[in-house]
Amino acid sequence: MSLTLTVDGERWRAHLLATAAKHPGIVPVTKGNGYGLGLGRLARRAQWLAEHADQTGAPLDMIAVGTYDEIEQLSSRYDGDLLVLTPWRPFRAALDLDARTASRVVHTVSRPDDLAGLRAQDPDARFVLEQLTSMRRHGMTRRELAAAADMVGDQRSGLRGVAMHLPLNTTSHLGEVTRLINEIVASGLPTRTVFVSHLTHAEMTSLASSYPDFTVRPRIGTDLWLGDRGALTVGATVLDVHEVDRGDTFGYRGRSVPKHGHIVIVSGGTAHGIGLEAPTGDQSLKARAATLARGGMDAVGFVRSPFSIDGKQRLFAEPPHMQASMLFVPSGARVPRVGEEIEVRVRFTATDFDRVVVT
Repeated sequence: MSLTLTVDGERWRAHLLATAAKHPGIVPVTKGNGYGLGLGRLARRAQWLAEHADQTGAPLDMIAVGTYDEIEQLSSRYDGDLLVLTPWRPFRAALDLDARTASRVVHTVSRPDDLAGLRAQDPDARFVLEQLTSMRRHGMTRRELAAAADMVGDQRSGLRGVAMHLPLNTTSHLGEVTRLINEIVASGLPTRTVFVSHLTHAEMTSLASSYPDFTVRPRIGTDLWLGDRGALTVGATVLDVHEVDRGDTFGYRGRSVPKHGHIVIVSGGTAHGIGLEAPTGDQSLKARAATLARGGMDAVGFVRSPFSIDGKQRLFAEPPHMQASMLFVPSGARVPRVGEEIEVRVRFTATDFDRVVVT
């Protein structure tokens, strides 16, 4: 009766160990919906990785969390440091840390003024300074980084390194990272630790060779938790099946059936993230044509769904509902039975499952 993520536990754990061993100094990213697996589960698994350092070859002393509001869910399940990715600001949750976990938090500081504010509030605060990358989301420019370096001076007690959040879908980050590391050196900051995201293993290896005096620590989320998709299976339960003839009405909007077939009701709807689409950023002609095609299909009630029956992606009969979706299965195709589980393709970071089963 649910939308279920089933995880091949043995295969998944083997992938986690292999990924941690391949990336010394890894900082697992645990944020949002926990990549579909849940924040608590990821925190426990990060603790498990920390306890298997003999198999990965390196200690795991830190995880990255998305926001200050997520700390409570993670701190009781993982014993190490908690690097907050959202930059510190002098308001709301950043000022309300539980005294029991405050000493484990490593803040991200993206503005010189915030560095002064953080230190005024907590002189013992630990932090990383974020550089402005081509993402242009958060971070300090070269001049701001130099100003922050003057504020830090040669006091190493709070500074844990410099953070770089790099964009996706570029050919190589090496040129940009080289420039940013040179800015760190020029600033005079008393650190040689850099936290990076979205670098390939080859790029990490190249940086280690070019900057042997630097420690480059990769923050990894998707490739760690979801890197072996073969270990992850998503299924939806068939809740009901109705035979329909052409012209029959159905659904909330009273649409007409275009031809003989079956309306199949399956678990999984907008409450789970099914049918909700985020912009992809793909500006190609092919992508635009696909968008227009989907718009035309929607106008007449035919939109391809993420649900598959016998390997065939079926169409939504109408837009998905809160916790269920209506599919149209044309005459001649096999009709699944009530209680059967069918396959679903989802975007894990945007899906909330009713159940996560680790075998």
